[in-house]
Amino acid sequence: MKLEKGTRNNKIKSFIHNLKTKKDTKKTRITLQVIWNLSLLFIILIILGISFAGGLGAGYFASLVKDEPVRTYESMKKDVYNYEETSELYFANEVYLGKLYTDLEREEIALKDVSPYLVNAVIATEDKYFYEHKGIVPKSIIRALYQEVTNANVQSGGSTLTQQLIKNQILTNEVSFERKAKEILLALRLEKFFKKEEILEAYLNVSTFGRNSSGRNIAGVQAAAQGIFGLNASEVNLPQAAFIAGLPQSPFGYTPYTNKGEIKQNLEPGLLRMKTVLNRMYTDGKISKKEYDEARAYDVTKDFITVHENPVEQYPWVTFEIEKRAAEVMSVVLAKQDGFTEEDLDNDDIMKEKYLTLADRDIRQGGYKIHSTINKEIYDRMQEVAVNFAYYGTDRQKSVTDPETGETKTEIEPVEAGAILIENKTGKIISFVGGRDYNREQLNHATSAKRSNGSTMKPLLVYGPAMELGSIAPGSVLPDVPLRLNPGSSRPWPQNYGGGYSGLLTAREALTKSANIPAVKAYVDILNQRPAEYLKKMGFTSLTEDDYTNRSTALGGLTNGVTVEENTNAYGTFANGGQFIDAYMIDSITDKEGNIVYQHEIKPVAVFSPQTAYLTYDMLRDVISSGTAVSVNGRLKFSSDWAGKTGTSQDYKDSWFVATNPNVSFGVWNGYDTPKPLDNRYKGLSYGVRNIYLWADLMNAVYDLAPGLVDPPETVQRPPGIVTRSFCGISGLLPSDACAQAGLVKTDLFNAKFVPGSGDDSLMSGKYVTIGDTKYMALDSTPDEFADTGLILDPDYMKKIFGVHIDMSILTAKNSKLASALVPAAKLSENGKVPSSVSVSQSGNTLLWSSNGEHDIVGYRIYKGGSKVGSVKAGASLSYPIGDGSYYVTAVDVAGQESAPSNTLVMGQPEQTPAETEQPVQTTPNEPDQPAGNTNNQTGDSNSQNGNNGSPADIPDSQMNNQEINSSQKQPS
Repeated sequence: MKLEKGTRNNKIKSFIHNLKTKKDTKKTRITLQVIWNLSLLFIILIILGISFAGGLGAGYFASLVKDEPVRTYESMKKDVYNYEETSELYFANEVYLGKLYTDLEREEIALKDVSPYLVNAVIATEDKYFYEHKGIVPKSIIRALYQEVTNANVQSGGSTLTQQLIKNQILTNEVSFERKAKEILLALRLEKFFKKEEILEAYLNVSTFGRNSSGRNIAGVQAAAQGIFGLNASEVNLPQAAFIAGLPQSPFGYTPYTNKGEIKQNLEPGLLRMKTVLNRMYTDGKISKKEYDEARAYDVTKDFITVHENPVEQYPWVTFEIEKRAAEVMSVVLAKQDGFTEEDLDNDDIMKEKYLTLADRDIRQGGYKIHSTINKEIYDRMQEVAVNFAYYGTDRQKSVTDPETGETKTEIEPVEAGAILIENKTGKIISFVGGRDYNREQLNHATSAKRSNGSTMKPLLVYGPAMELGSIAPGSVLPDVPLRLNPGSSRPWPQNYGGGYSGLLTAREALTKSANIPAVKAYVDILNQRPAEYLKKMGFTSLTEDDYTNRSTALGGLTNGVTVEENTNAYGTFANGGQFIDAYMIDSITDKEGNIVYQHEIKPVAVFSPQTAYLTYDMLRDVISSGTAVSVNGRLKFSSDWAGKTGTSQDYKDSWFVATNPNVSFGVWNGYDTPKPLDNRYKGLSYGVRNIYLWADLMNAVYDLAPGLVDPPETVQRPPGIVTRSFCGISGLLPSDACAQAGLVKTDLFNAKFVPGSGDDSLMSGKYVTIGDTKYMALDSTPDEFADTGLILDPDYMKKIFGVHIDMSILTAKNSKLASALVPAAKLSENGKVPSSVSVSQSGNTLLWSSNGEHDIVGYRIYKGGSKVGSVKAGASLSYPIGDGSYYVTAVDVAGQESAPSNTLVMGQPEQTPAETEQPVQTTPNEPDQPAGNTNNQTGDSNSQNGNNGSPADIPDSQMNNQEINSSQKQPS
């Protein structure tokens, strides 16, 4: 029973257990079913949510990029490769000068020319999946979005190289979802159009890399390699490449240089970044473990180049001059591209300013190669000479007012200098001296400073144009006497340097001596033909209307002045046979692809005939051989066919010497920036000689480097149409027999078109008298015994030649040949009175008498016993040898009137003649043979010797009557 009961109980338990198990299984099955259903529902909800969110995101993304145009391949290519590139400057002959100054220095480089180390370093650091993605990396974008939403500090960036290129070249650095959406869209499109290598090359050229050793901002791996290590991007080693590749993340944080180009005190941030780059390269398998270890141990700081001068600092005058001129020529290029001409720019200041602005921006960003004409060796040597020249003069003081504070202070102002060397046949500016110290004064005294050019103006404005117009020739005679050539002036103007006059000068002599009066006289004679137009043809750019009419322009008195370049360039016209060739400094400009954007073209301008050019050149030769520039011959170490002119402005504020030869023209100027007189003498040299010495020292330096340039074997040749003719030196006309007799015939060169056509008739033969040292024309009534016959200048003819009265005394005083051969055509005025008598005395056997003292006395007659025995001209020794007899003297004036007899002097026993016993009354002054006599003895001693006590009782009545008549005749009428 127990067994059965137990068995039954077990069955019951088993049944109950089975029942429970079935219930649990079912319950579990139901639970799992519920869970699965719920999970499926959740998954469906998630998928629906994601789909909804994706739709919303897609819609939102579409809304962000709806305004972005669909860009073509060509438009994207233009944008991507349109990065600024620094233009390069060159001296002549492809000698590299440096980069043009810009805010951002960049130099384009091809991918094949970049070191593989640098390429791999950039990819490992900036975009490790560059060769795998299609422009974007989704997880990186999600990570970036998470960072943006949560403001979390996520170190890895979300932009690929492609996106960075889009941001830099097409979009902006704006932080917004719209900009990011456009970046993604354009990155995908860029990857569709461009190869990976094209994208990478563009990126390597546009990324910023901090500063270089000059403290300037740099972009592109080539500029970085050169500016930090002094190497090309193809030459950098592994650690150098890693350092450069680390810079874009924080260019100015990691750069080793300050904005002054000095190496930073703390270089650790950049070095740590370099090691990070090396680590990424190693982990990506770009370098081996050995390369990694060696690169980490490498001291890259020793490779940092130190501060070095950029071209602006080393060649400031050259750099800025090239920059200015390049902008000028490019402004014309850009204007022509828009359909305008150079004349349009010249006539429209607003348009000109617009294109100059565009051109300046273009040359700074366009990556051009700008080739100049400046010879580096010659330029360097000329600067050295200019700095070390010892004869400039005394430093002066000037007052300077601070524009902000109004405070006035005193500064030292030295004598400045400007010089320029120009090749005549081409116009190339070979070299120049902009000044003595750019750091003190930035004004370029060779190309920009405008000053009065003094007498260097004379051949350009006076002698050249006057010969071209046929007004003068080298042998034309000009007056160098006091003249009033300035209308309304009450005093003679102009004055010659140092004062004084030369009388008559030929044009050649006047230019050689640099006489001012003849030059202004020649200028006045052609002033109505506007000779300043010749200056305009020869490149003078600052002329005003007053310069066309002011007479002082002939002496360099311009309203605005002229630059050394313009003045020197104009002199080349004479060496070029009358053709002006404008000076230039920009030879050519090429773009990044090597295409010629600009090429200078020589455009000669006809100014003078070859005959005028040669005659002027030949006259200027004399300035150097025997004129105001003769001192250059003892300073210059070589001899060439030089023709030149010195010049001094008013009050000696400017000193010039400009000369030209068959090859080159070279001009030098000295003066203070604040115009003030130069030292008349300094270290024993005049200001003019000092400037000539500077000219010679600079030219000697050029000769040492390029003798063939400045000392050509050939000379300027005489062209057809030049003839040699003789002329009279007082009129410039064909010589007459009288002129030849006077020894005044001269010979010179002439333009065959303008040879003298008439003979000289300014000389005539006639009577003259001499009073003291001065000769006067005789009157018709002047006694022949007191007159001489000689050559006389016709006063009316001289006035006809020169248009002004000529003081004949100046002519004879300044010309010994003229003085000895000619009588000035001046008449001695007769005072209208009968001359007063004189007093005689004795010295041994010599009769002496005193001078009459009246201005019109031409001589004296000596009488013995009432008969004329001799005559003496005025101005000669007032004496006459005598023997026994009674003597008296009369004075004779220019009109022939004779004075009463002097007292009578008796020597020995006088002979008795009828005249002594019966003396008729004088009837006419021209028949003085029987004058009334004065019988008073001179001294008591003589009277005793003669047996006559001289008492009045001893004088016959007839003689007393005659004496009374003569006495009344001596009184003034």
